[in-house]
Amino acid sequence: MEKYLNKNNNSGVSHFEIYSDKIAVKFTNSYKIYSYSYGYAGKSHVDKMKIFAERGYGLNTYIKTFVNNLYDK
Repeated sequence: MEKYLNKNNNSGVSHFEIYSDKIAVKFTNSYKIYSYSYGYAGKSHVDKMKIFAERGYGLNTYIKTFVNNLYDK
């Protein structure tokens, strides 16, 4: 997994991995890796999350606001 840049120094995200149809996210307070897929969270949300992950800011806020419980179960 790639280390999240955390440009604002206040993110709960520590690492991420981008795939063609999903993004996997590891949070600082958990050992679990959460996967957000096109099939479960929706393509629009996942594509936005990929952008935030690559930018290094805004991903945690986006997840908490829009897709908090929409991870693959």
